[in-house]
Amino acid sequence: MASPGAETDPRMAASGGLIRILGVGFGLAVIVGGTLGIGILRTPGLVAGQLASPAAILLVWLAGGLYTLLGCACLTELGTMLPAAGGYYVYARRAFGPGVGFGVGWTDWLTYCAVLGYVSIAIGEFSAVLAPGLAPAIKWIAVGVLACFAALQSSGIRVSSRFQELTTVVKFLAFLALVVACFVHAATAPTATADPGPVPAATLAGLIVALQSIVITYGGWQSALYFTEEDRDPDRNLPRSMIGGVASVIVIYLLVNVALLAVLPVPQLARSTLPAADAAKLIFGGRGGELITLLSLVSLPPLLNAIMMIGTRILFAMGRDGLQWHRTASVNRRGTPVVATLTTTGVAGLLVASGTFQKLVAVASFFLAANYCVCCLALVVLRVREPGLKRPFRAWGYPFSAIVVLAGAVAFLCGVLIGDARTGLVALALLAVGAAGRTLAPAARGGPRLTVHS
Repeated sequence: MASPGAETDPRMAASGGLIRILGVGFGLAVIVGGTLGIGILRTPGLVAGQLASPAAILLVWLAGGLYTLLGCACLTELGTMLPAAGGYYVYARRAFGPGVGFGVGWTDWLTYCAVLGYVSIAIGEFSAVLAPGLAPAIKWIAVGVLACFAALQSSGIRVSSRFQELTTVVKFLAFLALVVACFVHAATAPTATADPGPVPAATLAGLIVALQSIVITYGGWQSALYFTEEDRDPDRNLPRSMIGGVASVIVIYLLVNVALLAVLPVPQLARSTLPAADAAKLIFGGRGGELITLLSLVSLPPLLNAIMMIGTRILFAMGRDGLQWHRTASVNRRGTPVVATLTTTGVAGLLVASGTFQKLVAVASFFLAANYCVCCLALVVLRVREPGLKRPFRAWGYPFSAIVVLAGAVAFLCGVLIGDARTGLVALALLAVGAAGRTLAPAARGGPRLTVHS
């Protein structure tokens, strides 16, 4: 039986003007497009530097992927139970109230603004590598790119979702081409006889560093959670998108690593800061570096589009609930939260112009780890406090899966704090700034709240 106020249930009608048109195709595209990127072109070298053999390297990549998949299953339960725009913010608010919800939403939004700045600058830098005459205009290119993507968003959810799907397909095919080229080269090139150097000795500390690096590379797997309110059938589509998307990324990452190992011996891979470029130079000669730069550039548009859409939904959800400026909840007839989009884009542009996005990107690791911990706790709290809520998807192996995921999230958060305590202090300061700013916004007095079936 529906609870009182079920007329506002997003399962029945997307509230606040959002349009319910998304499906599994977009969910897969936003996860793969928001995860697969520059990280997998760089991280294999770092991981190889900590381990001793190809088998160990591949096993650790697989372990990191399976841990991510377990976390994916846990948060998919929350996503199908509370199918509203906003992702992490929604779950924290439901489990712990508006105060914690605001803290998670504010820091999550800041993180995406910072990453928007980082990605747009990266587009400018890669463009300058391919066309050196553009070097003096990198920041202008970044701001222009942000403006173009804001215009894309304003054209509506149909256009921006199609763009996400098409550019993700292009990205996937580009990475697949790299993998195939490595395998073809390995099969046809003569075997090298020179000693590639000593094999790095594996240590427990090195294993931990490798796992942390791999988990970071999987960042973005949670992207589909932010769009459940715009999904035609989140009960069915979200699990397929989340599990299918993460499984796809695991397969791609393993293929890339196998391909690189087929071309580069472990010692050479371990010494490489950009192993994909080194492999491309062996295969294509002098133009290999340019091809990897082009691949990196191709990987960024779907990533930037996904990040902008996610940041916009966080701000939209908070505005609708009265925890941010209420105008950020306004939506145009094409389903775009226009004010939230312009605000997110404007903040990212200011960060690019000032260069402060670089400092926030460092803080983003802390925010991501902390908010992930809160959401893992939210799963446990809501299981205990509201056992009667409809759960179309249940976390695999609960409560053991939740314990494993939460332990990993806490360990990662502690690693961030130990590695850079100053970053943790900056993060707390930003949280305090947001809390102070909240006092200027209307109190959350019965803003639209998500109701769910009992």
